[in-house]
Amino acid sequence: MTHDLTLPSGTPTAEGLAERAHRDPHRPRFHFTSPGGWLNDPNGLTHWNGVYHLFYQYNPLAAAHHRIHWGHATSTDLVHWTDEPIALVPGSDGADRDGCWSGVLVDDGGVPTIVYSGRHGEHELPCVARGSTDLRYWTKDPANPVIAAPPEGVDITAFRDHCVWREGKVWRQLIGSGVRGVGGTAFLYESDDLRTWRYIGPLLTGNASQNRGELDWTGTMWECVDLFGVDGTDVLVFSAWDEGTTHHPLYWTGRYEGDTFTPTAVHRLDYGGRYFYAPQSTRDEQGRRVMFAWLQEGRTDEATAEAGWCGVMSLPRVVTLGADGRLDQAPVPELTELRRERVEVAPGALTEPYTRLNAVRGDQLDIETTLRLAPGATARLVVRETPDGAERTVVEVSRTHDGGGTLLLHRETSSLDPTVDIEPRYGELPLGEDGRVDLRVLVDHSALEIFANGRPLTARIYPTRPDEAMGVGIGADGDVTLERFDAWQMASAFTDVPRPLWP
Repeated sequence: MTHDLTLPSGTPTAEGLAERAHRDPHRPRFHFTSPGGWLNDPNGLTHWNGVYHLFYQYNPLAAAHHRIHWGHATSTDLVHWTDEPIALVPGSDGADRDGCWSGVLVDDGGVPTIVYSGRHGEHELPCVARGSTDLRYWTKDPANPVIAAPPEGVDITAFRDHCVWREGKVWRQLIGSGVRGVGGTAFLYESDDLRTWRYIGPLLTGNASQNRGELDWTGTMWECVDLFGVDGTDVLVFSAWDEGTTHHPLYWTGRYEGDTFTPTAVHRLDYGGRYFYAPQSTRDEQGRRVMFAWLQEGRTDEATAEAGWCGVMSLPRVVTLGADGRLDQAPVPELTELRRERVEVAPGALTEPYTRLNAVRGDQLDIETTLRLAPGATARLVVRETPDGAERTVVEVSRTHDGGGTLLLHRETSSLDPTVDIEPRYGELPLGEDGRVDLRVLVDHSALEIFANGRPLTARIYPTRPDEAMGVGIGADGDVTLERFDAWQMASAFTDVPRPLWP
């Protein structure tokens, strides 16, 4: 099979991509990454006949977003992954000549069917492909694109990404978009056969003039819309986009009924912003709502091109509804299979601003701790610290005197490289009257995922001395009690050899 690809000027070729990616010290080992090249949005997420299928946006020929394919990986435990043959390759001509962009997988009477955005020139339009029973081989529909154009009479900012579900006897579909001068939206369609679609109208439209520049700004276009119900509440997830810039994932809670979504409130999905982008979820055979997202890079295009890879998939998360009506998130419990050596720190009051825990070291760690914060107190956990302290990443939880809480990630000293992103990330931390914080921090080389009382914060860090940045420490200001501290070394989820770019 030949693959026609014209790369941007100056982009390194595919030669040695997998080998370079495998050698990069910043490459995660228990998060999913593509064998090499470029990875972005999770796609087609499904649990099919006992097997989890993760498709993803993939360029196997360069660490650059160009002429995107659909990569494919499978797992029976959400921990160990097997690379499968690439599912979709851009056509030599036609609706997806310039890329097979994001979409979903549905069960059409026993036939696995992908609905995705085919890119041709500047246009992204819905396309369909039917799969084999094992989801390894796919045939594109000759009628692609199955929707010939965006809705007439609407000045849109973009038109792509899909959420498709069966409702009674018909299929329904949301396509991410935006109304120019108004705000992001999700257009609702209906079909009897996944090929002929009737436009219904916008399910919900945001207001781009509100909160511009804030962490909950809804943007001028909604990417990767995802509608689902959880514990009796309807949730509409989207990623806020504006003129080519990816901002952050948000979600509306409310009620989906008829042809509309009546919102209650909008919330931040992850405090890391663009480091947890384009999320997609599925309900697995255990009835859990499982979500993945794309961890973007925080280093330069030149650095990723040299490294031979770009983009990380988040750890799979279980999403539930919290007591406050917002989403709670936690890593799937299956991840504990990778835990190896355990270190326990004795409980007690934290009396020092900072103490290095010499028994805990590493760049593949799973740390769980329970803290009690008095009003006005702050606790901090330090990871990826060099022996001289020049590079260190600080996770901070604090309680105000009136009982409110904050989760804050300090990256200002995470790296001495002046070209990487080191801006802090932060968000509201729900606290009860007892000031309890259940904190979990997963460190996987450059990937960092933090969960505090159900609130997640995802980020990327790039120490310039990665072999030395292994230290861990803990400290506090004010009255803080350490009730529990456990740390585990985490095993790798992949074999220690480069993986084929074309499985």
